[in-house]
Amino acid sequence: MKSIGRLSKVASIVKNMKLQNKLMASFLLACVVPLIVVSVLIFRQSAAGLEESSEEFAALYTSQIRTSLNEFLKEYDKVTKSVLVDNELIYSLGDKQSKSIDEQIIQSVAVQRLLMRVALLKPEIGAAMLISRDNAVYQYTNTTSKVNDKMLLSQAWFKRISSSEDTFFITGLHDRAYYEDKGAGAIVTVGRLLYSSDGAYAGILLIDLDPFSLLPLDNDFVLARKKYGMSVIISNRKQQIVYHSDAASGRLSWEQVLESGADEVKDNGTKDRIVLTGSTAQGELSIKTEIPRDKLLQKINRIKGTTLILILASCLIVTLISLGLSYTITKPVKALRRSMKQAEVGQYLPIEKKQANDEIGSLVNSYNKMIVTIRTLIEDVYMAEIKQRQAKFLALQNQINPHMLYNTLESIRMKALMKDDDETADMIKILARMFRIALGKEGHSHSIRTELEYTVYYLQLQNIRFDNMFKLDIDIPDDMLDSRLIPLIFQPIVENSINHGFEGYSRTIHIEIRGSWTETGHIRIRISDDGSGMTSDKLAELRALVEGAGTEKSRLEPEDEPSSKGLGLKNIAERIKLQYGEPYGLKLDSDLNSGTTIEILIPRN
Repeated sequence: MKSIGRLSKVASIVKNMKLQNKLMASFLLACVVPLIVVSVLIFRQSAAGLEESSEEFAALYTSQIRTSLNEFLKEYDKVTKSVLVDNELIYSLGDKQSKSIDEQIIQSVAVQRLLMRVALLKPEIGAAMLISRDNAVYQYTNTTSKVNDKMLLSQAWFKRISSSEDTFFITGLHDRAYYEDKGAGAIVTVGRLLYSSDGAYAGILLIDLDPFSLLPLDNDFVLARKKYGMSVIISNRKQQIVYHSDAASGRLSWEQVLESGADEVKDNGTKDRIVLTGSTAQGELSIKTEIPRDKLLQKINRIKGTTLILILASCLIVTLISLGLSYTITKPVKALRRSMKQAEVGQYLPIEKKQANDEIGSLVNSYNKMIVTIRTLIEDVYMAEIKQRQAKFLALQNQINPHMLYNTLESIRMKALMKDDDETADMIKILARMFRIALGKEGHSHSIRTELEYTVYYLQLQNIRFDNMFKLDIDIPDDMLDSRLIPLIFQPIVENSINHGFEGYSRTIHIEIRGSWTETGHIRIRISDDGSGMTSDKLAELRALVEGAGTEKSRLEPEDEPSSKGLGLKNIAERIKLQYGEPYGLKLDSDLNSGTTIEILIPRN
């Protein structure tokens, strides 16, 4: 299921790619993919052949090392056994109390001769030591540096071999800390546990060797190491390093080899290395040969680099060719797309450049004819509709002669005062102020301050009529009062609160007008009341009516629209959208018996 989802996602991405990108991708895939496949196959076959040859060489070299080590172990097995000829002498070393001083001196000289004879059997032997069963140390060295008896007996490696079950042994690399000169470097010790003829423990023979003597580096190995980075590691049965070719050749110090310990001995073959292993005939020593693949594949990597450069050059050439071809195809398509984008925002302009006589050119010519037709229809129908709406909007404010209205209302007011009807005179005075605001010189817009003043006058009239049954609470920020808006917005909404929310005349209605700034800097006015509210069906009907205001631009409205509709919510929403655009208008919210809230959103101007 996941693979199907990924495939569908890739297909969707390809489908939504631009035409020019699709053409370029097609050219690149058709030309580059075969080249990459052939190059990869050649590289893999070459790498596999080279790796196979290198493994054969390493296996042959490992076999030669195994043969040399078998000879080494045989020779030193004989060397260490040679001391058993004087078995009685060795066993008697642990019994000093029964001998006089002269006898002990004679015995010590005999042991020295024995050790000298052992050391002369092999020129690479640096020191030979015999530790009796009472831990007395006898030694012979061919250098000026002698062994410190106490230091030798305290060495950790010596304590381990003392309790070893192997009669003949070879230790791992260890330092020269028990020599008096405490020189740098490491040594390896070959030894044997000595027993008397009746099987009693007699002592230990130790022979210190330079690790170089274990496996001397010949020219063939030096050349192979330089060419392939090959290394040889020899370890004993206890996974202790006995020899490391990198230390012998100077690439690593003996201290680094000693610190690495068993980690170097483990068969940690990975994709980065080829590892071959072997062991001596009796399993005393293990051999591990490592070849780094990066060295092995150094030559083939050069071929890979050259192939990669050729592939990149081919991609560049194909890209340039595909870019030129796709540009000639997509250029008219892009021009067509730009013109369509302009048409989306109301700019109906044809593409004036001369087109080719292909399918795309024919498409562009047909588009130009369509644009001309649409522009003609807009000028004949849509613009006529806009003019009609503007005329209707102006007619709402100019259908009454202001001067005649002011004079008439003032005459009525004077007659009411003459008859001592102060209440009627106040109502006429308030009404005259309202008409002066609505039909004043400010034209099609005035300030929020003026709109609030008009609404307050209207509510004063209603309170005279209904004996102060309405309370008005206004909370508008000071910096919002001078903002401009079209007239007759607040009063019709307050009038709806009175006409539809004031039922039964049984209680006072509270009306609130509150203003705030939105996050984007627009003006939000909320007019709410605590009247009777409306049902959810009625609320849905009014919302649909308000949301549909101003959307029927292409329909010519009948001129004989019933006047009974007045300046209702639809009229307010339609005037806001005509004046400010689609994002602005009204929002309604109401609960039955809980009141109604109407939110007005207009831009700041």
